[in-house]
This record gives sequence, C-alpha cells and structure tokens, in this order.
Amino acid sequence: MPPRFYTLIAAQFFSALADNALLIVGIALLREMGQPIWWAPLLKLCFNMAYVALAPGVGLLADAVPKVALMTWMNGLKAVGVGAMVLGLDPLAAFAVVGVAAACYAPAKYGLITEIVPASRLVAANGWIEVSVVCSVLLGTLVGGLLVSPWWMAAVAGAPLRSPLMTSLLALLLLYALAAGLQLRVPESGAVYARTSRRPAAVMREFMAANATLWRDRLGGRLSLSMTTLFWGAGATLQLAVLQWAQDVLGLRLNQGAYLQATVAVGVVVGAGLAGRWIALHHALRVLPLGLMLGLLMLATPWVSTLDWALPAMVLVGAVGGAMVVPMNALLQHRGVQLLSAGRSIAVQGFNENLSILLMLGAYAALQAAGVPLVWLMSGLGVFVSLCVLVLMLRRLGRRAVTPPADPNNEPMAGALATRGQPISDGSD
Repeated sequence: MPPRFYTLIAAQFFSALADNALLIVGIALLREMGQPIWWAPLLKLCFNMAYVALAPGVGLLADAVPKVALMTWMNGLKAVGVGAMVLGLDPLAAFAVVGVAAACYAPAKYGLITEIVPASRLVAANGWIEVSVVCSVLLGTLVGGLLVSPWWMAAVAGAPLRSPLMTSLLALLLLYALAAGLQLRVPESGAVYARTSRRPAAVMREFMAANATLWRDRLGGRLSLSMTTLFWGAGATLQLAVLQWAQDVLGLRLNQGAYLQATVAVGVVVGAGLAGRWIALHHALRVLPLGLMLGLLMLATPWVSTLDWALPAMVLVGAVGGAMVVPMNALLQHRGVQLLSAGRSIAVQGFNENLSILLMLGAYAALQAAGVPLVWLMSGLGVFVSLCVLVLMLRRLGRRAVTPPADPNNEPMAGALATRGQPISDGSD
C-alpha cells in the first residue's frame, strides 16, 4: 500500500472514533434530559438523514473539489456541531449537523481509496479500512462508555459547565481536531473528473441514473449493493438494540452496555481482517452464505441471559458480519468505479445503505414506542436478515440455472471484473 494510504486510515480512524463516542454521550444526554428510551434511535436517524438527503450532490462534490481538503473541512463541521451542543443546541439538531459532515466525508474517503490503491489490492485495502472503521467503533464505544461512566462524571463534576456531559463533549472536540491535523498530511491523488451540470434537476437525474446503473449491474453490483445495504441497516439497528439489551436483560449500566457493544466490533475486526487476507476480489461472492449465518445468529443471541454467553455470542456475530461485508464492499466499489466514478458510486452506495438505516431504525423506534419486547425485536431483525439473504441466494441460483457462464473471450463485460486474469466467480463454476 502507498504510505499516504496509512495516513488516510489514521485520519478517518480518529474522526470515526469521535463519531461513535458521540453516540454514547448523546444517549446519556437524552436520558439526563428525561427523554424516553425510544428517542435514542432518533439520534442515529438525525445523523443518517443527510446521507440520504444529500446523496445526489455529495458524489459530485467529492469529484469536483480536492478530496483531502473536503475531508478536512468536514471534520471542522463535525466540531461545529459538537460545540453547538455544548452551547445548548438540541442533541437531535446537533447530530443532524454532524451527519451532514459525515455524509460529505464518506464519498471523499472511499473515492480517494479507489484513486490511490490498484484494483488488485482493493479487497486488502477494504480490509484495512473496515478494520480501522470497526476499531474506531470498538474504541469509540469504549471512549463513549468512559465519558459517561460514574467515575468520570464524579471526576469532572466541578467543571464550570451546566453538566459533566458537556466536559465529555469538549473531550470529543480534541479528537476531531486530531483527525483534521492528520488529514492535512495526506497528499491529494491528482485525479480529475469531467465537469457535469450543477443544476438541481440535472444533478437529480444524473444521480437517479447512476443509482439505476448499479442496481441493474449483473456482474456483481446489484448483489453486492443488496448485501451491503442489508448489512448496514441491520447493523445500525443492532448497535442500539445491544445497548438496551445489555441493560434490560443482562442488568448492565449504559457504560457497561457500551463495552459489551464493543465486543461486536472485536469480532468484526477479526472477520474483516481474515476476509481481507484470504478472499480475493474474484471470489467475493463466496461469502453469501455468511449473510444467512449472520441472520440466524442475530435470531438466537437475544435469548442469551448471562454475560458469560453474551460475550462470545457478540464476538461471533461481529466476526461473521465482518467476513461478509468486506468482500461485498470491495466488489461494489470495483464495479462502481468502472461503471460510474469513485465519488458517484460511493454516493449511490451511501444513499442506499443509509436509506436502509433510516427505515430500519424508524421501524425499531416505532415498535419500541409501541411496547414490543426488545428480545422479540432483536429476534425479528435476525429473521428479516435471514429471509432477505435467502431470497438473494435463491435468485442467484435461479439465474445461474438458466444463464450459461460468461465466456471471457466472447462476452464484452466478462473482463470488466477481471482480477489477476480471472472473472469474478463464486467458486462453483
């Protein structure tokens, strides 16, 4: 990997770490304000709304301006949102501001990866990026748990602020400053894209066409987009459900629930690392059965009632999810950059994944408000994931039964996914 890749990894690590710690602190702040438990998903909803609302434009923005500069500006905007919360801005509004910054940051980050890393190393690069993202989730939840723990609250109780949690938010501002400093050390790739129309109607038409292009792609784009969309929607819901499950079923405090949530990230690190090392891009579709296994694990895990069994169960859920999503993400990025461009393809991916997050979190919050037991909610999520993956696998098998394998010598598109001279396959040819 080029040296600038590792600097990019470090910069996005600290930015994502602060984002994940902010969620834990935000949940604690809502409880301090006396809001009901179903408000916690609303924080994630406000954060992720920008990914959907701004999706038509952020890809063009990432392609139109220097990506490193854009990422640095967005870290500054995240700091503005957190600082406004310290000054009294409603947490939901503050999370919306931070979400705008994150929505603009993502296509620049992933687009820069496709520009500086060769296609033959994309799975390994995604292994690195996903491991770093999940490590930031792991350490971010630990830092968030620390910043809402009783001993931290007692230690900063004398600070001249309206709440000890305000001191926790100030600590997160330092992490965003560190991320911005590291970002400035990443050189630009020098990639230049053709200028396109910036009129809103034209931008929307172009985005919808790009979205349709990926969903119609039969050489991996449609299937990988379906899998990553399902994974991130279910994962965001599970993230909040585990926090509440740890308190309601296992009897833990919020900060201890954050530590349990971090064990899922440990598993994802292991799974993503193994996938990045052992699964080549042209074998990405071999991991489809892991999606079915993930759903079954999510179905069974909520019925665990002791911490001794909950810890390995959470690690296993994370490992299976990490091993599945890294090859799917690499395949999707590879097809996206070939069919569209780095920024546009990532914007389409972010739109679909975050629309899934909004829909699943909205349903989760509504069912919580209606009084549905948490264990049944989590098990229902597992059933949903299993059924969706099973449908995708059966559809793929059905297409393979009626469509002859592509001949790389006669099929013009067969070579589009070639890696080391081989077209992508699930290994069953």
